[in-house]
Amino acid sequence: MQEKHEEKLVLDQELRDDPVKEDQHRHPEHQIHHDSQTIDAPIESTVNATVSSAMKPANQKKRSQWLEVWRRLKQNKAAMVGLFIITILILSAIFAPWIAPYHYDDQDLLRTFQSPSREHLLGTDNFGRDILSRIIYGSRISLMVGFIAVSISLIVGGFLGAVAGYYGGRLDNIIMRGIDILMAIPSILLAISIVASLGPGLRNVMIAVGIATIPTYARIVRASVITIKDQEFIEAARAVGANDMRIISKHIMPNSLAPLIVQGTLGVANAILSAAGLSFIGLGFQPPTPEWGAMLSQGRQYIRDYWHMTTFPGLAIMTTIFGLNLLGDGLRDALDPRLKN
Repeated sequence: MQEKHEEKLVLDQELRDDPVKEDQHRHPEHQIHHDSQTIDAPIESTVNATVSSAMKPANQKKRSQWLEVWRRLKQNKAAMVGLFIITILILSAIFAPWIAPYHYDDQDLLRTFQSPSREHLLGTDNFGRDILSRIIYGSRISLMVGFIAVSISLIVGGFLGAVAGYYGGRLDNIIMRGIDILMAIPSILLAISIVASLGPGLRNVMIAVGIATIPTYARIVRASVITIKDQEFIEAARAVGANDMRIISKHIMPNSLAPLIVQGTLGVANAILSAAGLSFIGLGFQPPTPEWGAMLSQGRQYIRDYWHMTTFPGLAIMTTIFGLNLLGDGLRDALDPRLKN
């Protein structure tokens, strides 16, 4: 008993000498709270470090994927030829006022129907206008029609396909039956009908070609959404409270880009060809707009005597379509995961 009493006196003396120990002895719950804070601090820092370290490899993985696509695309010589052709075409359209030797509407009635010469490399037309200059300026029109028409069909068709594929059911059935009705009409015939109703002109041609190709993009996006929407990362996005619009725009559509890029590249070629066809039959661009299809239409009545009026605009259309098809095929191969090796 005396030894226990002496131990208690020593403990009391130590507590009086150290106020911290005394507080911990009288209020043990403070010690527990302090210990929990001490434990939580490193856990929180560890979680933050883990999340940040996990985000870096994800971003690096995305960059490395696109670098791998570019590497495979560079190995495809045909795709590089197509990319070179399209690059030359884009540069010609941008710098047309500085590249073209004449303005596209400059007329010289004393030099009509001239064959290719040093002064006019591709000859002149029935109004004495330089054909090379008109082809260079015409690249602006063709590229504008191609990209804007594809943008219209991609936005509208992509939205319809994403909604139909994500929600399914009756909404999917209604949307896709409307798409099937559009697909039952040949695209060029549908474009002719729209332009005939709205009237010829640049804006109406772009609208007509864009509407005519909506079903293609709607079906591609719908198929991609149906494949992706049941995967684990979509379920994780729903679990953290992401709404449908965010899931579609931030998670599903970015993972559907590969087929859209390929189809968009090939779609530009089809849009340019459709616009040229509409201009050829008089429903597209009107004179004196330097559009390649309109140039073909103007020169067809002189084709027997002055071959250069139709040959060079036709070669411009053919070369552009050829380059876009080569690039589209190369992108399809580069973006196909089955061809990585």
